[in-house]
Amino acid sequence: MSIPTLLDHIVIAGPDLQDLVDWFAERTGVVAAPGGAHPTGTANALVALTIDGARGPQYIELIGPNPRRSEPELPATFGISGLREPRVQAYAVHPDDIEATVAAARARGYDPGDVSDLSRRTPDGTLLQWRLTRGEDRRLDVPFLIDWGATAQPGLGDIPTIELVSFVRVEPDPEPLQRVLDAYGLGDGAAEVVAAAPGEAAGFRLTLRTADGAVVEL
Repeated sequence: MSIPTLLDHIVIAGPDLQDLVDWFAERTGVVAAPGGAHPTGTANALVALTIDGARGPQYIELIGPNPRRSEPELPATFGISGLREPRVQAYAVHPDDIEATVAAARARGYDPGDVSDLSRRTPDGTLLQWRLTRGEDRRLDVPFLIDWGATAQPGLGDIPTIELVSFVRVEPDPEPLQRVLDAYGLGDGAAEVVAAAPGEAAGFRLTLRTADGAVVEL
């Protein structure tokens, strides 16, 4: 079992946000708390994570199309437009210095993208602002970087919790992805890359423990 030491949050995306919340609740017994809407046409719901029973800043973000968006098409963010069912799509890590980490990765041959601003409003109207590396064409198998600045990290809010057991990336051939992760220079701050079993597809393996002790893999 492995957990990235710099994990900020895990992204589970789906083509319909309410269906995604229901899907997660059916599997874990936890109903995610409403998060808010983004200017990208998405909205989210949140579940905080505990590790060895201790509450930390880490959380799960359930993200889907904002049901109040004006555009009829599904947003491209996190590959939502291509999804037919919920999927663990991505994760964020929080390095000590986001700009220095981007520069170091570029010097080692991988460009994680520019650091840009993003925001959303909570259901009570509070504006949350953060900085992150993003881009519609960026790789989802590589973590994006995030810096919350003066904004309180959402995982510390008054939201439901679930225990995180493990979060890894499964690859039929781990070496190419590992080389990209090494460019970040984060060591065990990023998700461990493990070899897939015969016939197993590439993807994230998220293992949670429910309140009654059951282990759930998503």
